[in-house]
Amino acid sequence: MRVCRFQRENQIEFGYYLDENKLVPLSEVASLRTTDGNPLSSLLEILPGGNLHDQFTRLQETLTSSQLEDLAIPAASVKLLTPIAIPGKLLLLAGNYADHIREGGGEPEDRSRTFPYVFMKPLTTLTHPGDPIRIPAISPNQIDWELELAIIIGKTCFGVSPEKALDVVAGYTVVNDISDRGFRPNPSRQSRPRDPFFDWLHGKWHDTFCPMGPCVLPATECSDPQSLKLTLKVNDRVEQDGNTAEMIFPVREIISFISSFVTLHPGDVICTGTPAGVGKAKGRFLKPGDTVSAEIEGVGCLRNPVE
Repeated sequence: MRVCRFQRENQIEFGYYLDENKLVPLSEVASLRTTDGNPLSSLLEILPGGNLHDQFTRLQETLTSSQLEDLAIPAASVKLLTPIAIPGKLLLLAGNYADHIREGGGEPEDRSRTFPYVFMKPLTTLTHPGDPIRIPAISPNQIDWELELAIIIGKTCFGVSPEKALDVVAGYTVVNDISDRGFRPNPSRQSRPRDPFFDWLHGKWHDTFCPMGPCVLPATECSDPQSLKLTLKVNDRVEQDGNTAEMIFPVREIISFISSFVTLHPGDVICTGTPAGVGKAKGRFLKPGDTVSAEIEGVGCLRNPVE
């Protein structure tokens, strides 16, 4: 069952995410505490790899659907938050779907001849579900969307094999990797060979450019992360319609590759790239008043207005 982090009356709480309209606060079900007697402080503690995961699983087995419905509260009565408050690392992949590479004018290489391109985003890009994506005044005209499946790491690992990689996953959530395609700092600059790369990278870094949530699907409840439908809408128009089966590097390979040279820790988030359908390929970009709905089958639908 999906879980979420939310704020109610200035208190941070955790709960079962039933659907877009309702959730069940865990405090209404049980008082989960660590072996030291401390209260629950992170979703990581109840997800696979967490010290309360077994206790949480046993609790879940005692609950019926009707009991959960009886305890549910309106999702609109609380503020949903990013599932992980402060990821240790916020890593993202570029060019991990062949059709997305093609729509940008490139041609994908065979996987055996290449490797994943990984970059990072500052934590100031993190944005809660329902909070606005803010169009930056410094460069407002080419703000784009990118729906991505995000991996939440649940166990410390280094050098994990592809065969063992899914064992370190706590769960999956939704990320929208917002991108400024037109960012060109210092218009009077003297051109340098690496300017295009850094323009692209810095265009990923504006505040609010990484909405995340609204919930987490535990890894134990996702039998195959390579069979999830991806749909992104801007207002009522479908812009992206893909499937995680289309990834060049699947989840297992991504984790194995990154952990071959970087130690991964619980709470690290890895975003796995976006399918075709971005705005740049169509000449359509986000504008104030838009609403972006980024949905992954079985995981959740992340909605954010644009201001």
